[in-house]
Amino acid sequence: MHPTYKRFIGLAAGAGLVAALSVGPAPADAADVGAPAQVRVNAAPTPQHWDPLTDAKWSFDHGQVVLTERGTNPGGPRRPFEYAIVTKGPELSSVSITAEVRIDEPVEFSNRDVVVIWNYQSPTRFYYAHLSQDNTIYPHNGIFVVDDADRRRIDDQWDGSVGAPPAIDDTDWHDVRVDYNAATGEIAVYVDGAAEPLMTATDTTFAGGRVGFGSFDNYGRTRHFSVVGTPTTP
Repeated sequence: MHPTYKRFIGLAAGAGLVAALSVGPAPADAADVGAPAQVRVNAAPTPQHWDPLTDAKWSFDHGQVVLTERGTNPGGPRRPFEYAIVTKGPELSSVSITAEVRIDEPVEFSNRDVVVIWNYQSPTRFYYAHLSQDNTIYPHNGIFVVDDADRRRIDDQWDGSVGAPPAIDDTDWHDVRVDYNAATGEIAVYVDGAAEPLMTATDTTFAGGRVGFGSFDNYGRTRHFSVVGTPTTP
């Protein structure tokens, strides 16, 4: 396990999941005395707690945040077409995001995906992890940064022709965790409770913003979406 992420992992495990969005201090860790205070944000599946790009493409039913149809190309820099951002709670720098996600697009579509977003500052400034069943082309199944330009791939696993093993290749629910250390830029993406990350990267372009969920150009859903992180302002 990457030592850099141990603090976030422990806090996320202790944060718990609640039926409504809550914001509060994360559980204390004796090893972290003097470290920046952290908070947990548990995002309830309601439109009051999420801000979609296109309201008509989303539903909030049965404890789930659901992107019901494909997004449309927003123009400008190449980036995910449709997503929803968690609007409650403070903006966060270092984060540990945990969620269950599902791709609803049929498996016959090889480019099917969902994305987890963090350090979102604007529609053209954010990080995202692309979770796909295809790992053979540049925009699929990797870690990306959008910085007022077309998305740029930054994960260590991409070798120019193939990336990490496919993150999701079915229509089942999958546990996902994304850890980001704003001080070092270290990023790790874990799937289904694996001890080792599926994807890793290092980047310090952004050090604060909001979190979210969506898809590049497909559709899917999430539930039990939670984040533990360090507020950008005390």
